[in-house]
Amino acid sequence: MPTETAYHGELGDHFAKNADTSPFNAHTDRPAMLALAGDVAGLEILDVGCGAGHYAAELLAGGAEVVGIDGSATLLNHARERLGDRVELRMHDVEKPLDFVDDSSFDGVVCALMLHHIADRPRLLGELRRVLRPGGWLLVSTTHPTSDWQYFGGSYYADDWVDLPLAGSPLAIHYQRMTLETFLNELLAAGFMLERLVEPRPAPDLRELNETVYHRLHQAPCFLAVRLRRP
Repeated sequence: MPTETAYHGELGDHFAKNADTSPFNAHTDRPAMLALAGDVAGLEILDVGCGAGHYAAELLAGGAEVVGIDGSATLLNHARERLGDRVELRMHDVEKPLDFVDDSSFDGVVCALMLHHIADRPRLLGELRRVLRPGGWLLVSTTHPTSDWQYFGGSYYADDWVDLPLAGSPLAIHYQRMTLETFLNELLAAGFMLERLVEPRPAPDLRELNETVYHRLHQAPCFLAVRLRRP
């Protein structure tokens, strides 16, 4: 599935709506990524695969200046509704070079749950290193390799493209499986230094909303998130 249509149309609308309250997005990945970002006041941040603007909105609230890019017109429309003109938003297929971004332009880059949709990850990671200032940080989250292995079966070392059905919907998310070894080695090969790795647990407020899912996500990992530094 091409990057520019991965969350197009009905799938984009579904994602934008559910990311507001989803146990996985709103209560697990997003809090973990924002915690990894830390204090963002005064920083210039590039949100790659910004989706419907949920992360950008939180970064803005923390005092950052944000530029968001995404390959889905559907998601960018939702982002514009959420963010107005407070964020520069650009439609761009991130399989292609970020030729509109100068070298060393940003203090931080956020890639939330999008890297596993990319076919040419080394190219993208090289571009992200280029646009970061020396000492800048990169945050990346992805599906947890053991979660994928448990769900899809077969070999843990499989790197096939899979379709994950969305509960209560005929829609599915298309992405590539990767091992922990592959995930980390690609990031290190791109010239980043690993600062922290977390296996996000859900935020405490999820327990009041859905205790069953809260306990399930505390027993089996769903995502993997890292903070890296450009030397």
